[in-house]
Amino acid sequence: MRKLAILTAVLVGSIGPASAQQTPSPTAGPPSAPPPYGVPIDLARAEKAIAASIAEATRRGWTMDLAVVDSGANLVAFARMDGTQLASAAIAEHKARASALFRRPTRAFEEAAHNGAAALSLDGVIAAAGGVPLVEDGKLIGAIGCSGGTSTEDETTCLAGAATINGAGN
Repeated sequence: MRKLAILTAVLVGSIGPASAQQTPSPTAGPPSAPPPYGVPIDLARAEKAIAASIAEATRRGWTMDLAVVDSGANLVAFARMDGTQLASAAIAEHKARASALFRRPTRAFEEAAHNGAAALSLDGVIAAAGGVPLVEDGKLIGAIGCSGGTSTEDETTCLAGAATINGAGN
């Protein structure tokens, strides 16, 4: 059991910081700690994030499923754009949940998988970009997950929604 706890700590610690915008330099010290949990996002703000993501996807001609979860990874809001593949509903929610539970963008898991880390063995991980934490006043209030395109398209769509929270003077 002790080996498992150590392995999990090493794997989670190797995934990196909780911010999609931070790229550690080769000379940087250890990654910063993920944000602490905050008050869960409410429905109105979750819907605002989804609306911004839908606007971004529509502008780019993409179809997406979008999910927002609270800081406890509970579904708060969901939307499906017409024509999105059926599997995307579960994937979008999974990305949002993983991002909230691990307090980091799911891109961190995708990058860890490409680098050979065994992060995929952790329960709840999804190694595909498109899950982004929602952080207000330095605290995680939820996460948004998008699915329907490539990992990069999913993440781009999520970042538009996350900007309504993360970029709102924080």
